[in-house]
Amino acid sequence: MNNNEIIEKINKLRKEKNAIILAHYYQRPEIQDIADFIGDSLELSRIAQKSDADIIVFCGVRFMAETAKILNPTKKVLHPNPESGCPMADMATLEGVKKLKQQHPDAVVVSYINTNADVKTVSDIIVTSRNAVKVVKSLDAKKIIFVPDQFLGSYIARQVPEKEFILWKGFCPPHFNLSKETLLELKQRHPDAKIAVHPECNTDTVEIADFVGSTTQIIEYATTCDADTVIIGTEVGILHALKKKNPNKNYVFPQSADYCGTVHCCDMKKNTLDKVLEVLEKETNEIVLPQDIIQKAAIPLERMLAVA
Repeated sequence: MNNNEIIEKINKLRKEKNAIILAHYYQRPEIQDIADFIGDSLELSRIAQKSDADIIVFCGVRFMAETAKILNPTKKVLHPNPESGCPMADMATLEGVKKLKQQHPDAVVVSYINTNADVKTVSDIIVTSRNAVKVVKSLDAKKIIFVPDQFLGSYIARQVPEKEFILWKGFCPPHFNLSKETLLELKQRHPDAKIAVHPECNTDTVEIADFVGSTTQIIEYATTCDADTVIIGTEVGILHALKKKNPNKNYVFPQSADYCGTVHCCDMKKNTLDKVLEVLEKETNEIVLPQDIIQKAAIPLERMLAVA
């Protein structure tokens, strides 16, 4: 079947089965185009909460689909490619976080939403890259164990210097590999451009940026700022959304070409139209979590939502 035939079948099945398709901004363009909603992981899970759909097809990586299930425990959540994990999320372990809590009993565990479900169960509160500074500032605790991204954690620590941070030494490989030198070289070619980066980038890279923010915030900034050219320091998949929102600007990615940029998440690209069709047809690859995991992981998520 060609893509048009696959899309026709997908549309027929989602209507018959009362399903919605959610896609993260880092997904392939053809996946974004068939999605009912596109956004960040938490934004998509909250959309799912408000939906009357019986089935959620989550096109993202595993922790995102898990979060959708935690916040929507009565709905069937399907993940088109269950092998799509997040290397950074996998760097944080349940036993390792428990050990840190024992070593620092006066600390609060603040976990990035990019964590697996078991780590969320031992977290006091969850944050996203968009709301992290606000959430951490709201906490009474003076000591923070931040899991798993050391670079987002250090970025937050610079914004909240009154608190002590113990940082888990995790990182996002694609964002970490984006060097300051690469962006400065692009800046030389485009001297009037603004630089927008994700706080998952390493500290040296973040410090030279004109804007630092979440995926959604980068899209908002890049499409509305006064610069005609914006150098983008995050996953190249957002180029599709940028062009749709404001096609009149020039968006420059490192080694810019479809899926060949420096910041490229292979796991995000493993979801395909064929796989979306397959899970809709067979209702396979369902996210199944033990009830106690769902209940415990929901507590820090709900705490975050109450603050943010």
